[in-house]
Amino acid sequence: MIVRNLSVGPLESNCFVIGDEKSMKAIVVDPGDEPDRIMDVIKSEGLFVDYIYCTHAHFDHVGAVPEIKKETGARVAVHRDEIEIYRGAADMAAFWGYKIEPLPEPDLLVEDDDEIKVGDLTFRVLHTPGHSPGGICLFGEGIVITGDTLFAGSVGRTDFHGGDMNKLRRSFERLMSLPPETRVLAGHGPDSTIGTERAENFFPKLFS
Repeated sequence: MIVRNLSVGPLESNCFVIGDEKSMKAIVVDPGDEPDRIMDVIKSEGLFVDYIYCTHAHFDHVGAVPEIKKETGARVAVHRDEIEIYRGAADMAAFWGYKIEPLPEPDLLVEDDDEIKVGDLTFRVLHTPGHSPGGICLFGEGIVITGDTLFAGSVGRTDFHGGDMNKLRRSFERLMSLPPETRVLAGHGPDSTIGTERAENFFPKLFS
């Protein structure tokens, strides 16, 4: 499995390019900015991108979707509960003083427990609302891509439109039920593991 991580844009969001070494098929997860850098990785690895998956639709995670879709012909996938946020991403960016191009309509609306095939690789969609209504994580092949639901030592904020602390708590508990050796690839910051987060993440202490 090919796993390439790029920290992109002024908010340093993590974009992941995940490829199957046998078929060279790939997905791009959260292309938030710097499409040229992302495309350089795709081309250097010789990958063919079938889908762009958005863990959620805040502008720093979707800003490069139009360019990557145009360059690769990939289909865009978001959770059906994230449509409102997705369609409002450009307005959210403007509110924070940034500019992104209008996003193309999603090609695929995913739901909890949907299966994703990337060549011989298999991932499962986990609906993990709380940071945003349609937040998802992608779990499989020993990794979980968590977007802004779970960070190393922290969790996503819930004070944006559609945020919900109680839902985030349930999503956190769901992620903590994954195997402890699962590698956590978060939307910002460094990697971690589920085992490390069980032991060290401060979030459960908020409810103790």
